[in-house]
Amino acid sequence: MIDLNHLEQYRENNRIEAKRALGGLPHSIWETYSSFANTFGGIILLGVVEHKDKTLHSVNLPDPEELVSEFWEIVRNPKLTSVNILSANDVRIEEVNGDRIIVITVPRAERFYKPVYVDGNPVNTYRRSGEGDYRCTQEEYQAMLRDAAYATQDMQKLEQYDVSILDFESVHKYRERVHESHPNHVWETLDDEEFLFKIGAVNIGEQGIRHPTAAGLLMFGTSEIIRQNYPNYSLDYREADYQLVSDSGDWSGNVFDFYEAVYGRLKLILPDNSVRMAAREALANCLVNADYYGEGGVVIIRREDRIVLSNPGDFRIEVAAAKSGGFSDPRNGLLMKMFNLIDIGDSAGSGIPNIFYTWKQHGWSEPTIKQTVHPNRIEFLLPLMKRGDKVTRIKQEGKNAEMKSALKRAMIIDYLTDHAEGSFEELTKLLGVKPSNTKKLLDDLIEEGIVALTENGMYLLKA
Repeated sequence: MIDLNHLEQYRENNRIEAKRALGGLPHSIWETYSSFANTFGGIILLGVVEHKDKTLHSVNLPDPEELVSEFWEIVRNPKLTSVNILSANDVRIEEVNGDRIIVITVPRAERFYKPVYVDGNPVNTYRRSGEGDYRCTQEEYQAMLRDAAYATQDMQKLEQYDVSILDFESVHKYRERVHESHPNHVWETLDDEEFLFKIGAVNIGEQGIRHPTAAGLLMFGTSEIIRQNYPNYSLDYREADYQLVSDSGDWSGNVFDFYEAVYGRLKLILPDNSVRMAAREALANCLVNADYYGEGGVVIIRREDRIVLSNPGDFRIEVAAAKSGGFSDPRNGLLMKMFNLIDIGDSAGSGIPNIFYTWKQHGWSEPTIKQTVHPNRIEFLLPLMKRGDKVTRIKQEGKNAEMKSALKRAMIIDYLTDHAEGSFEELTKLLGVKPSNTKKLLDDLIEEGIVALTENGMYLLKA
């Protein structure tokens, strides 16, 4: 809630839209209603103007009651707005500095109401970005439709395939993990196809033929076949001297084998079991909630001081609700079920709160969750340093930079000692740096009187 008594402190942004509205209810209000509902929610202020310095100021609406009545008439008309997600308390008249204005609080729509569109046409579906309201692309519209369904994305039965397209080496590794987690499980004696049916990886089609589900394909398929169904499918893990990508052709490229490989590398650098378990939850959460139709694929980056997990799609619940726990709404419910069976992931909504708790217990900087739109992506950053370590790391990086600079200077001097002169191009190639870095090093050496530049553009050591 904004402080209306200090309106000048606010600016229009992803969550605040100001409209003068002195000439009546502006039509653009409906684009903003749609965009707020389909993105993060927000506040529409009628009777508020933006000055040249971007500050907000009230103007007196002559008849706000009439505008409110007109607003309710339109928002409740299914031919003009696809759904009314507002309650009576969300639209109110307020007095600010003697001016009467209207405050409309638009919540983020629940996924089963999306996409929220206006003017009776799904083409008029909007979202909000840093640049304001924009009309959704067909891909964004379809993504909201997929998420609106009661059944999760991965429940789809893929009748164009049979179970032979699955990688049964991956299936057998998964079954070994089930045995480790649940010895003598009731499904342990089942044959592979019956086991896959029980966990939702296959389903029965016409004439009793078994077909993989989308979850089964993602979890146990091969990258080549997965991409036939998910053209944007990509899994990418990166660290300093190692990279694992799903389309390399030398491994299955499926979600289960990716999880196994990535967690195997992450746990080697994590200090204790509680942190490993928390990182495991973060990795599973990333894979379970990815929109595999979306752009950019799943990207996991491990650095000395952080782990960054990024996936296509947006949160299906509010970020604040995800951090507080108690409710779970996975994009891929069958994938979650499969991970749960090997004691990975949490279906009760406590996974993300446990990650934040574990990081706090270790005195590390708090994890951050960032959502972006156009394209939709979620980034979960896990710092691997204490709150005060950042300053130390920056100082160390400064020392490392000084050492590298000293080494490059010595290389230039050594080269010009062994050669009568050297060109700029030769020295840049020798150093293996950008031309701008070579120029700075040479300029410093010239200023210090160590190197001279000849009339024909060659460098040499001064006598």
